[in-house]
Amino acid sequence: MPHPGFDLTGQRALVTGSTRGIGFAIARALGLAGAEVALNGRSAGTVAATAEALGREGIATLPAPFDVTDTDAARAVIDRLGPIDILVNNAGQQHRAPAVSFPDEAWNAIIETHLNAAFRLIKLVAPGMIERGRGRIITIASVLSELGRANIPAYGAAKGGLRSLTRCLSTEWAKHGVTVNAIGPGYVLTEMNRPLVEDAAFNAWVCARTPAGRWADPEEIAGAAVFLASPAASYVSGQILYVDGGFTAAM
Repeated sequence: MPHPGFDLTGQRALVTGSTRGIGFAIARALGLAGAEVALNGRSAGTVAATAEALGREGIATLPAPFDVTDTDAARAVIDRLGPIDILVNNAGQQHRAPAVSFPDEAWNAIIETHLNAAFRLIKLVAPGMIERGRGRIITIASVLSELGRANIPAYGAAKGGLRSLTRCLSTEWAKHGVTVNAIGPGYVLTEMNRPLVEDAAFNAWVCARTPAGRWADPEEIAGAAVFLASPAASYVSGQILYVDGGFTAAM
C-alpha cells in the first residue's frame, strides 16, 4: 500500500504546459497519485488529446486550454474549474543567442511566460488557498536558477527570479498552510531541449558534466512534484528541490 502521506485523492491540480514534456509527466504523476488534473496548453485540441491519453490510465482530468500570458483567459478558466488545491507553473519557452544580440522581443516573451505569468497565476489561486487553509504552489525552476550559462540570458534571469519569488511568497503564506516551492531540473530529454540533445558536442558535455552521466527523463522530475504537492511535504516551503543527477553539487 502506498504511504498515505503521498495520497492526493480529492485534490484538484492545475499544471500549466501539461500536454508534453515535464508538464505532461507531472500531470500524469499527480493523477496517478489520486488528484484530478486540469490540463493546460494553448491548443484545445491538444489538451483534449492529452486528456484522452491520461483517461485510458484511469486519470481524472479537466480541460484548461489558455495561454498563460493571457490573464483574462486564465481567470475565466480558473473560475470555471473551481477551487485549485495544487498549482504547478511549468509552461515555458526558450531562445538562444549571445547577450549583445539577444532580441528584446525574445527577452520580453521569456520573462513574460516564465516569471510574470507564473506570478499572475499564483495571485489567481492563492486567495482561495489561504481562505481554505491549505494549498501547494510549485514552480519549475532550473539549475539555471543557481548557475549561469552563455547565450540564454533571459531564461537564466527568469529562472533566477522564480527562485527569489518562491522564497518571498513562502514567507507570506506558510502561516496559512500554503507552501510555495520550486523544482530545479537539470538537463531533461524534452522537445524544447531537442536542439541541445542533437548537438553532439553539447550532449557529450552534459553527460560528462552530470555525475549521473546522462540526461533525465521527464518522469524523473515528476516524483518531486508529487512529494511537494502531498501531505508529506506539509512543513516544506521556500525550497528549490534540484533534480539534476548531481549537476549542481559537482565542481
